[in-house]
Amino acid sequence: MPDRSLTFIIGGARSGKSAHAETLATALPPPWAYIATAEAYDEEMRERIAQHRSRRGEGWATVDAPLDLAGALKALPDNQPVLVDCLTLWLTNHMLADHDLEAECRRLADVLSRPRGPWFVVSNEVGQGIVPDNALARRFRDAAGRLNQQVAAIADTVLLMVAGLPLKVK
Repeated sequence: MPDRSLTFIIGGARSGKSAHAETLATALPPPWAYIATAEAYDEEMRERIAQHRSRRGEGWATVDAPLDLAGALKALPDNQPVLVDCLTLWLTNHMLADHDLEAECRRLADVLSRPRGPWFVVSNEVGQGIVPDNALARRFRDAAGRLNQQVAAIADTVLLMVAGLPLKVK
């Protein structure tokens, strides 16, 4: 029976989420799919994207899906290891485009609830700091928290990354 599981990897900035997700995915036979949600709006973000790409070796196919993450997941072949990096950038893209966040999150959660292979999904934990001082940041924090809860609820495994160490939550 093929592995059809969802592993949710969450943590703070620079906690080692992406690197750990890559380690988990590459423990499985290639080819691996890396679904990238980032958009390079400035030089600093272009450098971050380049660093992520350079860390991955051969065997990775990169799919850019800044908005249609559900569609990108549906288009991949069954049983392929998939790494999605990351949900909070995907959510930001939808917020900036003024899309219906609840509808987009439901659509994504529906696809994630039926993984067709070993899927590893990365997200940022944004709710452990202070309450943001502006409405947009509070809206983002609240939407990210709701999305993370949805994904954690349907995930087979939830890992919290702290200082490069994975803590199994579920």
